[in-house]
Amino acid sequence: MQISHTVVGMISIVAAAVLWGTTGTAQALAPIESTPQIIGALRLLVGGVALALVSLMRNGPSLAAMPVWLAVGGGLFVALYQLCFFWGVALTGVAVGTMVGIGSAPVFAGVLDTLFMKRRPSGQWYVATLMALLGCIILLGNSGRIEVHPLGIGLAAGAGLAYAVYTMFMKKLLPGRPPESVAAVVFCIGAAALLPFLFTADLSWIARPAGLAVVIHLGVLATALSYFLFCRGLEHVQVSTAVTLTLAEPFTAGLLGVAVLGEQVGGVGWIGLILILSGLIVLALPFGRATKLSSNQS
Repeated sequence: MQISHTVVGMISIVAAAVLWGTTGTAQALAPIESTPQIIGALRLLVGGVALALVSLMRNGPSLAAMPVWLAVGGGLFVALYQLCFFWGVALTGVAVGTMVGIGSAPVFAGVLDTLFMKRRPSGQWYVATLMALLGCIILLGNSGRIEVHPLGIGLAAGAGLAYAVYTMFMKKLLPGRPPESVAAVVFCIGAAALLPFLFTADLSWIARPAGLAVVIHLGVLATALSYFLFCRGLEHVQVSTAVTLTLAEPFTAGLLGVAVLGEQVGGVGWIGLILILSGLIVLALPFGRATKLSSNQS
């Protein structure tokens, strides 16, 4: 039965990552007046409100017992992820920023899992993560002209760390609480932290059909629905495994870039995509469970 729950959890996390993989394409189709920071703030705001409404309808006001420090910590790191990721991408480019941000997250998650969750990643996790990261590197090297900015690289890596940290916070919040309630609180706090970006921005583009469609897609599907699925999966999957599974995001983004935006991948790029997919398959195989650290283990 435990294996069944784990498989369902993995499927939920991969489904969430596929939805996240649509965000780059959606932003590319947004009106030119939009900016990454504003889109990120709107995404959290719409997603947080949608999750709160779902939680209220399904569970009522059942958030009183939620530890404040965990909820606030998760929300602040969600907001920090948005800032680090979008600013890193702005400085060093979409390809480098995305691969560094997403690719570094499983490494940070493995360390955090060992230090704070007292679970050592399995050998299977190491193999799968290495394959997926190699696929990301190949995709990066196949992206054409690459602009490397030291501060941008640092910010993108900070996004990877922030993502791993807020995943750990959400993992600690989930036991005994509805996943949609946990996600709603964390994302509403994150949205509140980013509200200053909206106060001085020109938001008139949202009234256009294209702008409204982008905001609804990013907020409702790529945030509310995706993080509902992610939290459902996180109930049954450890943090390091969950973060590695979300490398399905660059896989999805690469396919959409070719199919929707007309980007060129080439033979080497397809090898990278296949390696990412292979790593996810290896991680999903039913063996190599992570071990609980005992008191006599270093």
